[in-house]
Amino acid sequence: MWFPMRSLRILSNCWSSGGGRILASSHTCRRYKKEVLPSPEGLVPPVSVTEIRQYLRAQDIPFHEGYSCLHTPSIFVEEKQQVRHSYSLFIDKTTGHFVCTATLIEGNWQDFQASVELKHNGVALGELLKTDGQKDQASEDAQHIWERALPLWELLDKQETQEVRAVFRISNVSDTILKRFGVRYLRTAQALVFPWFSPQGTSLKGLKLLGVECQGKTVRYVENTLPRPGAYYNLFGLPLISRRDTEVVLTGQELDVLVLHQVTGLPTLALPRGISCLPPTLLPYLEQFKRITLWLGEDLRAWEAAKLFARKLNPKRCFVVQPSDQQLRPLEAFSRGLNLTKILRAALPAGHKSIISFRELREEVFGELANVEQVAGVKWARFPEMNKLLKGHRKGELTVFTGPTGSGKTTFISEYALDLCMQGVNTLWGSFEINNVRLAKIMLTQFAMERLEEQLEDYDEWADKFEDLPLYFMTFHGHQNIKTVIDAMRHAVYMYDISHVVIDNLQFMMGQEQLTTDRLAVQDYIVGTFRKFATDNGCHMTLVIHPRKEDEERELQTASIFGSAKASQEADNVLILQDRKLVTGPGKRYMQVSKNRFDGDVGIFPLEFNKISLTFSTPIKGKAKLKKVKDDNSVPPKKAPAGSGGASKKQRAQPPSTETSPDGSVKL
Repeated sequence: MWFPMRSLRILSNCWSSGGGRILASSHTCRRYKKEVLPSPEGLVPPVSVTEIRQYLRAQDIPFHEGYSCLHTPSIFVEEKQQVRHSYSLFIDKTTGHFVCTATLIEGNWQDFQASVELKHNGVALGELLKTDGQKDQASEDAQHIWERALPLWELLDKQETQEVRAVFRISNVSDTILKRFGVRYLRTAQALVFPWFSPQGTSLKGLKLLGVECQGKTVRYVENTLPRPGAYYNLFGLPLISRRDTEVVLTGQELDVLVLHQVTGLPTLALPRGISCLPPTLLPYLEQFKRITLWLGEDLRAWEAAKLFARKLNPKRCFVVQPSDQQLRPLEAFSRGLNLTKILRAALPAGHKSIISFRELREEVFGELANVEQVAGVKWARFPEMNKLLKGHRKGELTVFTGPTGSGKTTFISEYALDLCMQGVNTLWGSFEINNVRLAKIMLTQFAMERLEEQLEDYDEWADKFEDLPLYFMTFHGHQNIKTVIDAMRHAVYMYDISHVVIDNLQFMMGQEQLTTDRLAVQDYIVGTFRKFATDNGCHMTLVIHPRKEDEERELQTASIFGSAKASQEADNVLILQDRKLVTGPGKRYMQVSKNRFDGDVGIFPLEFNKISLTFSTPIKGKAKLKKVKDDNSVPPKKAPAGSGGASKKQRAQPPSTETSPDGSVKL
């Protein structure tokens, strides 16, 4: 989020190689980019909180325990300023990452150790790390927009002011509140401008533009940020927090902050990306609060995000406003005249005991019954037939996906995951068979729906949009130790709030060195480990597994999955990409859902591959429709003999018939 420690690492290297002489090093502005998880060779050694405590004691650095961090005096602050900035350095108990809130310097655990060594050698870190005052392009753009925007309470045209307030549904928000939070209006973009100031409130670090699209009575907010999403994180309203404040309300949108603070007077902050993530770099700024109430929205996705964030913040101090008809998001509740203070007081504690009664679950059960569509999960936009069967993509589940070699498993599953990622599902890819460059090329082509190699002038535009997706890659390749992979996944869940992990594929990850009997035992152990990870972390796991070698003329079944006993039992969903080879054509593909633990619906739907866009989601012509079957282990049989009376259930499960057109192509 703030000043990087790369320069410290450079200085440390110079000290060790230069005989105690500090070499000149020019500081450059941080280059924000989407990070990939480190490879085993470059993996930062994990550090436990016990090791951190032992090191601090060995270095005579005082510290005390916080909720998520250890608090220490900052080694980057001069001694004469220590009283003012006492215990302003925070070390994350989970990752070892540190942030100095006085100087905005941050880095990993190795950076902290290097800086301690430098200070012991007499290096004045505060002087060496002073910035040169230069700003990157994003900061300059943000400043330019901020200067062009007008304070909303100072618009000369009263009618325009009233219209803007009405559109954004803040007609009853006072000018005092708008002025206190510095809300402005940009006429050219017809958007509200919310500033992100430094924690001390001394300089503009970024901003968020909020536009609105009205579709009938429905209002949809459109957000744009500078710097771009994922490059910079801040808490709207942070400079207004007093050191004496012990209670705060966290919301998902800036408009919620305005109404909550106006009605309740409580310190209120907005997360930078709503319910998408709570970056660990923000945790130090929430350490001072003894009570944190999370009021993130009115649907079940907001409820799930609130429970996930509470685990980071320490559930003992967190309370969650549960969505219901009477507990909408703050702005909506304010517009309807509901009592916001009463809703906050009714917030539920985030930390539950090991055994709870139905009384404590009663409202949550009612919420699932009253919000059936939301409980079903995130819907696929490109695969409506998938929604009819699986109903949606849900957290905490394990999906096993298989298909014949060369049928396009990786291509399909990349589009399947990309579809969800484009809807805000934070996704982590573990591709153990093909490298990340090739995988990213496939997904970018599917994202753009065109061959970019033939239109390179459009590459940067599509790449910029693609980069803003909440998509991350593990850099493992080939056989990996399962503990190393799980550690990387756990790190990603903590750092980036990952809610969907794709492993492609299980056998390639395991390697080839084990004997056949051992491989089955190892696979069962790995599947069980992934199942436990999905449950414990509320994260959906999609696991690609090759099928056993079988007759190519036969269609695959659930029993065809290699080592299927454990895999099919542990899986909540089993997807099979069927690819029937034909003599007169290239063959036809269809997706079979052979297991669905959510509601039992299974069935098949046809797929048509578009070679230009590398997608399976091209609308299929003709009358082929989704067909449901009740027997998840049944194989679609051949066409019934002529003269048969009626179609059996298994016969109704048969894939759509094929028809060869005059040009030789096969229609489904």
